[in-house]
Amino acid sequence: MSEARSEARAAGPSAAVPAGVALRGAQESRPQDWGAISRHLAGVGLALDPGMAPRQFAGGLANLNYLLRLADGGWAVLRRPPDGPLPPGAHDMAREHRILSRLWRALPLAPRSLHLCADAAVAGAPFQILEFRAGIAIRGDSLAPLDESAQTGARLSALLVETLAAIHAVDADAVGLGDLGRPTGFFARTAHGWLTRAARIGDGAVSPAVRAIARWLEQVREPAGNAPTLLHNDFKLDNMLLDPTRLTPVAVVDWDMGTRGDPLFDLATLLSYWTEPGDPGCMHRLAQMPTAKAGFASREQVALAYARATGRTLDALKPYRVLTMLKLGVVFHQLHARYRAGETSDARYAPFGVLGDELLDFTLDIVNDKIF
Repeated sequence: MSEARSEARAAGPSAAVPAGVALRGAQESRPQDWGAISRHLAGVGLALDPGMAPRQFAGGLANLNYLLRLADGGWAVLRRPPDGPLPPGAHDMAREHRILSRLWRALPLAPRSLHLCADAAVAGAPFQILEFRAGIAIRGDSLAPLDESAQTGARLSALLVETLAAIHAVDADAVGLGDLGRPTGFFARTAHGWLTRAARIGDGAVSPAVRAIARWLEQVREPAGNAPTLLHNDFKLDNMLLDPTRLTPVAVVDWDMGTRGDPLFDLATLLSYWTEPGDPGCMHRLAQMPTAKAGFASREQVALAYARATGRTLDALKPYRVLTMLKLGVVFHQLHARYRAGETSDARYAPFGVLGDELLDFTLDIVNDKIF
């Protein structure tokens, strides 16, 4: 833990919130039982600074993340799942802690997990304490606070490919993650899981688009050709923190769905968020990354750059493109279902049902080779 605190300690006990960190106002932060959390953390040597109330980070639609000041002057992050019922396999703090308590040894961009509280009785859900990394997250379809230029777009395109290749170069066995996940049968099992989630949201009924996607996926043989690697499982620009001055990555965050499998699944996940200027409206309303702006590579250029960087074949990319777009459409349906059930009042969730429908229609365009 001393490594995690060393950079922040130099700022001294009177230091303000680290520069560039976007936080919600005290009234907008989701309340937590900070008394119980503080007592628990003091018992494991992570006492909180009583002079600074924890504050929730701005942005994000799911997991709750809070900036903490430790009693020794260091900074840390408390991370926990959202309230309410959780989709199977998502928001898994124990999985993320297992990964991040080991991965930092081989991947410097992985922030170290310092502690897991698996006892939901402490704070209403399991939570973990992570090393804080100072950097900016580029959220949505805006490049702010970076300059909007073709040079910025080209640089970020290259960074995303380079960082994904670095993740996939990790020797999982060497960091004690060689038994993470189940790579055998990964494609079929993952496809079945997301089709099951789609049916669950619709109380057993699915749309014509989902039925057509399901028929296509059921005909796909398990892709082969790339050896399993460590997968982030939700790799995109806002899960990479950047040094805004040097435009270099300082951290890759949000590892709660990390596993092992075909690296093309991670590549396809990145491409599922990658909007191009000529895409239909749903991909622009998706607004996950600013990739429709000047200078950004196309999806096809990104895939080819990844193949060059890693030496891996792209022969099975299309099945993973279809699968990850199906996943994306279902995720937006899940978020909309939370809104309909009253589990969140966040107005951003209101149009997610229609967006999910249109993303599934876009997935059919990929099935029919109308778009890359």
